Amino acid sequence: MTKQELLDACDLFLFDLDGTVYLGETPIAGAAEALGRLRGAGKRIVYLTNNSSKTHAEYENKLRALGLWGAGDSVYTSADATAEYLNAHAAGKRVYLLATPPVTEAFRAAGVRLVEEDPDVCVLAYDTTLTFEKMRQFNEYLAAGKLFIATHPDDVCPTAGVPMPDVGSFLALFERSCGRRPDVICGKPFTVMGACVARAFGVPAARTCMAGDRMHTDIRFGNANGMHTLLVLSGETTRRAMAEFPDVPGVVLESVADL
Repeated sequence: MTKQELLDACDLFLFDLDGTVYLGETPIAGAAEALGRLRGAGKRIVYLTNNSSKTHAEYENKLRALGLWGAGDSVYTSADATAEYLNAHAAGKRVYLLATPPVTEAFRAAGVRLVEEDPDVCVLAYDTTLTFEKMRQFNEYLAAGKLFIATHPDDVCPTAGVPMPDVGSFLALFERSCGRRPDVICGKPFTVMGACVARAFGVPAARTCMAGDRMHTDIRFGNANGMHTLLVLSGETTRRAMAEFPDVPGVVLESVADL
């Protein structure tokens, strides 16, 4: 598929964040202009991230500060997908949640019934305020057989210097401590988030493009959900690394600026 064919085929563009439209606190050169051209062509832009440590309002503030936000844009996180999944498949169930305070409030605002004791469901988000006591209690609930849902599977969160442990690292911890793996993982590359995005924005997968810098999350997510895919080489993946994955992106560009 050519770049022009991709543009003609898609109405909704899902953009990963770090490594795709910015690096840390610096926008990718030319990204703002390219995004502006997409909006001018009538394309819808949604920033789609696995990072569930922040709310979509917090991400919007950052994108505005970096000059990457435009009229009609949206943010959708793995926490949003998880809250939607809970409301659809575990409505009214008692939920014990590990999440940052702002994300906890977002779950509550979405109508999820949060409790501290005797839950039906345990949900692991990217809780950067995690304490040993919270971890111990979560582990006990998992050992008791409660339904186990994780927002996303990423092992590490990219940061300057040494990457930080992410949800995937905590999943490995709980597997060692109580033998449990999640019953459901909502974020990329799984299909829960894909179905949520289709419902939330009303665009079929065949008219949607997933653009990102990671083969094992972004491109696999797009392929698994029947979307078009765009790999950018401005972040994690190199052309050599790309060849080592079974997934194949529809289009490969040096950066979003090339759109």
